[in-house]
Amino acid sequence: MRVNMSWLKEFINLKDTNYQELANKMLLIGNEYDDITKISDSSNLVVGYVTERTNHPYSDHLNLCQVDIGDGEVKEIICGAANVDKGQKVIVAKMGATLPNGVKIGKAKIRGVESNGMICSLEELGIELKYIPERSRGGIHVLEDDAPIGMDALEYLHYNDMVINFDITANRSDLLSMLGMAYEIGAILKEKVKLPTMVLKEENEEAKDNLAVEIKTDYAPVYLTRIIKDLVIKESPNFIKARLMSAGIRSINNVVDISNYIMLEYGQPLHFFDYDKLGSKIVVRMANEGEAIKTLDNKERTLTKDDIVIATPKEAVGIAGVMGGHNTEVTNDTNSIVIESAVFDPSHIQATSKKILRSEASMRFAKGIDPNRAELALNRAAYLLQKYASGKVLKGIIGYNNGNQEPIIIDIALTKINRVLGIELKDEDVKDVFERLDFEYQYQNDVFKVTVPTRRLDIKIEEDLIEEIGRIYGYDQIPGILPITKIKKGNIGHQNDILKKLRKRLEGLGLTEVRTYSLINENNINKWTNDQFEAIKIKSPMSEEHMFLRYSIIPSLMDVANYNTARSINDIMIYEIGTSYYKKEENYIEEPKLAILMLGTYATHGWQNKGIVADFYVLKGILTNIMTYFGLIDQLEIKTGSDIKEMHPQRKASIYINNELIGNMGAVHPGISDLPIYLLEISLTRILKQEIKKIRYEPVSVYPVISKDLAWIFNKDVETELITKTIKKVGGELLQQIEVFDVYEGPSIGENNKSIAYTLTFIDKTKTLTEEIVNEIVNDIVKTIETELNGSLRDS
Repeated sequence: MRVNMSWLKEFINLKDTNYQELANKMLLIGNEYDDITKISDSSNLVVGYVTERTNHPYSDHLNLCQVDIGDGEVKEIICGAANVDKGQKVIVAKMGATLPNGVKIGKAKIRGVESNGMICSLEELGIELKYIPERSRGGIHVLEDDAPIGMDALEYLHYNDMVINFDITANRSDLLSMLGMAYEIGAILKEKVKLPTMVLKEENEEAKDNLAVEIKTDYAPVYLTRIIKDLVIKESPNFIKARLMSAGIRSINNVVDISNYIMLEYGQPLHFFDYDKLGSKIVVRMANEGEAIKTLDNKERTLTKDDIVIATPKEAVGIAGVMGGHNTEVTNDTNSIVIESAVFDPSHIQATSKKILRSEASMRFAKGIDPNRAELALNRAAYLLQKYASGKVLKGIIGYNNGNQEPIIIDIALTKINRVLGIELKDEDVKDVFERLDFEYQYQNDVFKVTVPTRRLDIKIEEDLIEEIGRIYGYDQIPGILPITKIKKGNIGHQNDILKKLRKRLEGLGLTEVRTYSLINENNINKWTNDQFEAIKIKSPMSEEHMFLRYSIIPSLMDVANYNTARSINDIMIYEIGTSYYKKEENYIEEPKLAILMLGTYATHGWQNKGIVADFYVLKGILTNIMTYFGLIDQLEIKTGSDIKEMHPQRKASIYINNELIGNMGAVHPGISDLPIYLLEISLTRILKQEIKKIRYEPVSVYPVISKDLAWIFNKDVETELITKTIKKVGGELLQQIEVFDVYEGPSIGENNKSIAYTLTFIDKTKTLTEEIVNEIVNDIVKTIETELNGSLRDS
């Protein structure tokens, strides 16, 4: 919001305020600023009058001008502009003047003739081309006949106005107006806001006899109109043009400019319809699906049933809150207008403006408009049209006002204010804040009953009010104290600690963390899962590629893999710890998940740098390593097969903890990718509940180990994991390690059989283990394998 300080003076007394100090004070209460500038950074410019113009004696394109610059002083100035002429009021840069481009004006001889100054164009004053009227482009700027000779030209044009450019936070829609800024700055300076005086003279003719308004939607709670006739359209006064320019808005004519002026002044967007083109009835309704309208930018727009339109009984004449229709545009031939001052539903305006156009008006409607300001702004516009466009204001307002105009009342205890802010304010301190903010209040029994004005749409609850007290009292006056909190097990701090350790573990295993968008397209929402869930769709997505909150992280990792392989990066070892989103009944659920993607060479080893290619077993090894670290290895069960149709039918598995399915792993289906990509995704809900035990150092045993090599023949359907569990169960505490050293399939052992050879390592950490004890355990293992798994011991 660019705040013109001379404009602001009409609302509050700025006295001898230093604008730099004011901007710094605004910064301290949460309003950042970018810069402080002047509309034109020039000096020593005056209004001059060209008394004579003759051709330069030695040039066919230069003019020799005699210019009266006031106090009876006439200067001879050479000017090359084609539009300079006798009898004009012009902008003169006197000797010693400086211009924004760094040029300093001095005496100069041009083609043998001395020139004592410079007649200026607006461009030479640093004014952007878009703000310069057509008549002044490419030449000097000719001033109005009423310009006083010798007057400071910047003052006459209002180009000496100072402007502070503030960055407004999204919740402070009240600061998108001069009036809102006046209340904010008034609170800093302890100055009361005064509204501009206006005396509106209405004609005897009744507006209701010329126009009717019908509301057919609940999304226009306030819709007010006035009729102004016999307008004289011309250039706006200099102060209006300068103030609009300081806000980044180009002047059109006095009528159109007043609509923009009121929007900046009161924060209330207005729209002007040409009354003669509009007709005698306005209908505010929802658009028909597929309804077409040509807007002011001469473009055809197709609307939906969610758009609000302003219409006649025959056709739409405007898209509410966004843009008017071409068919009722105000032009230089317009004689009478209808002023619209309304409040529309913010969510509808926001959705429509995304499709059609984001403008200063639509931004304000989308953020919310003070319903109590609509009539005030309407009357202010009528007054300015009466004053600067000679308009005749018909009697009465036509329209509908069902907006919630009642202010919010908040009861808040002084003790709570102090507890939340962490300071000890007295009741007088808080009263001072409310008075500076111009909030009405009552104080009784330690409780403030505060009436929040409707202009402050950002204040709805006690905490909002406490924040406001802290802001105005001064954040710089609140002492810095470190908070003291107790972290309980199972809280968010514990979970963050678990995730931190998990990341460190995964990176130690050679994986790289990636972070991807949580938003995906509709095609991917049900992929890589067989769970039943209700997907969450974004109300106003930025694009079709980001319409849904993801349930599975894998689609995002696949996008990363595809991006890298397309650029010849074929060794990809990545993971992401992210959130899964879904809806269950009326509740929105967020579930933490871990996803891993592996492709190519996982690691190298040996002096020959032989690579280990990522496959199912490498991925399984990473999973078991994680589960061992978190103390869940005994509860972990990996079952062959999975319901995930996007995975390879022969290379996938389901992952269980205590018989509860927590995820899946496997290779990507060849129909999706011909690359050997391996994936894993598990829910972290179970892991986040775990207590991680500290790693304990255990010295190497001084007693010897005994190893036994055994080989069994099994049916091919017997899973290796089941064999390992059976051996471990019978081996007990003395069995330290189980290692597979050979797997064989061939005709010598039968077509449906397989042979697996194990090295079993035994140790007793308290004494020397004997062969007799080990042989007894081995015999029990052999018997159990034969009984439970039908495995036969091989002789050789």
